[in-house]
Amino acid sequence: MMHVTLRQLQVFEAVARLSSFSRAAEAMQVTQPTVSKQIRLLQDQVGLPLLEQVGKKVFLTEAGRELYATCAQWLDTWGRFEQTVANFKGLKQGRLKIAVVTTTKYFMPRILGPFCLEYPGIDIALEVVNRDRLLDRLARNQDDLYVMGLPPEDMETESEPFLENPLVVLAPAAHPMAGRAAIPFADVAQESFLVRERGSGTRMTMERVFAERGMPLRIKMELGSNEAIKQAVAGGLGLALLSLSTLQPDAGRKELAVLDVQGFPIRRDWYVVRPKGKQMSVAAATFLDFLRNHVQLLTPAP
Repeated sequence: MMHVTLRQLQVFEAVARLSSFSRAAEAMQVTQPTVSKQIRLLQDQVGLPLLEQVGKKVFLTEAGRELYATCAQWLDTWGRFEQTVANFKGLKQGRLKIAVVTTTKYFMPRILGPFCLEYPGIDIALEVVNRDRLLDRLARNQDDLYVMGLPPEDMETESEPFLENPLVVLAPAAHPMAGRAAIPFADVAQESFLVRERGSGTRMTMERVFAERGMPLRIKMELGSNEAIKQAVAGGLGLALLSLSTLQPDAGRKELAVLDVQGFPIRRDWYVVRPKGKQMSVAAATFLDFLRNHVQLLTPAP
């Protein structure tokens, strides 16, 4: 009979997930020799090598892949049990993993700060990634909750809207259409546009808007961040379609103008998404309730 400890499994899961002894040690806040010792003890119990190191890279053996598939699920279940026990004791603690798309960086800190103050026992791991990487994490069930603008249609998920996410047409402040009222979309469609990378939720919406109106999207440049797009718009390189959320911190800027285009802003929402049927941890349920009851924190005062 194997005598495997919870600590050994936690260390193994970290090494397997991060493909590195040093990064696992850093994540678990222990020394690298401690990680190596726990892996050695685990391999002695299993009786087979679980990891092999080639240079600085760590790879799973066949036995290691089997154990990783088992222990990752088991540790997740155990973590939920620990949080449930803490909840029975009247405590709100545990670890909460949230993955969000990059645009949410403009408002998520406004909810996470007060949440951490109210629930200091809950440790939050926040991943800020592009849409493609977020969908990959969702498919792998790597996090408790996901925040995005367009929930995937090809995955079994549960989604809940919590905040409006209007899209607006952005132009340089000196653009001839700035200040005009009720601009026909056909006029705007003649302009060149700056766009996000393919797979971006904003890019997908933008392509759909032009396709629905039967007009070609004239792409001047593809940029990898909203900040780069705003700078390029201010520099006169083209127009852009961006979430209004990206402009809130820049309320005092004079280089940009939101055009009054017919049919705009396009009404969308931000969603909290999770895999369908996944049992929420106590920490995740606590955060979701906090978000529902404090959504006003996400909208800055005028």
